[in-house]
Amino acid sequence: MTSEVEAPPAPKPAPSVPDALVEAEDLTVEFGSQTALDNISFAIPPGLIVGLIGPSGCGKTTLIRALTGILSPTSGSVRVFGSDPQDFDTRQRMRFGYMPQMPILFPNLSVRANLNFVASLYGMPTFGRRKQLRQLLELVNLDEHRSKKLADCSGGMQRRLALAATLVHDPELLFLDEPTAGVDPILRERFWTHFRSLRDKGVSIIVPTQYVGEAGSCDAVAVMAHGRLIALQPTEKLARIAYDGDPLSVELDGWVSREELARLQALPHVRSVRHSDIGLTVVVEDEAASESVRQQLVSSGASVGEITPLEPSFDEIFFEIIERYDQRAESQS
Repeated sequence: MTSEVEAPPAPKPAPSVPDALVEAEDLTVEFGSQTALDNISFAIPPGLIVGLIGPSGCGKTTLIRALTGILSPTSGSVRVFGSDPQDFDTRQRMRFGYMPQMPILFPNLSVRANLNFVASLYGMPTFGRRKQLRQLLELVNLDEHRSKKLADCSGGMQRRLALAATLVHDPELLFLDEPTAGVDPILRERFWTHFRSLRDKGVSIIVPTQYVGEAGSCDAVAVMAHGRLIALQPTEKLARIAYDGDPLSVELDGWVSREELARLQALPHVRSVRHSDIGLTVVVEDEAASESVRQQLVSSGASVGEITPLEPSFDEIFFEIIERYDQRAESQS
């Protein structure tokens, strides 16, 4: 979790948000000589699913533990529901649910007994509890295993039960640390359908995830690297952030010389040019510049086919964001 390079100061990824549900200002967490979180600032409004993505060891779990009050900041501050989570009373703590990476349940109790115990801790009335617990077990595909001892369940089943336990008290804010790890793709999509339905009912969700493609199911995505938050943007704006403009896919019949590429690169609205499998990837200030790109290439004698907006995968987007940040860090070290 230690920063491997002397990284440049990252700009604060979001302006102040009125009535922010979750916010941090200059948040730093250190473990001895290791810096796990380095001067992080952000503000998140309510009613969103926010994905938290970054390389292993970048500080995602540490950030969640700071937001839930489990860890104390070395410096800076955290506020959830407008207050420091370390000062929460019992009523305030019941407003959020936290699913850690490692489930904390009782191996010698059955699946249903574990869920019933958690429900009793939250003071759930016994009237109607059986039906609600059954619905939760059906959601995580464990109802048929409700009598099985947890010790006899697979790791994936234990994570699914941990998710059900997190949802049992109907919290208005959820911190779900990799909730779909070890879950098959069909059940994973079922979970995300449920997360979106909770969001539509006003529940806010912050989700660190190891599956980059799940960013498409989020309203906004935070990207972390080296203990820093390097981007926090609506999902649809990530590609523009990654490529520093609008990437275009240019189909060519034949090869373009280095001199021709340099002339294309010199156009004022062109940010970058590089070869691709079908021709070129050209990043422009705005997609409206595609016709100027075509004219320049045609004037150079190139045979140009279709020019279309590039739709990179989320894996490509996050690679570009982190790669650009690392290059900037190295140039300033």
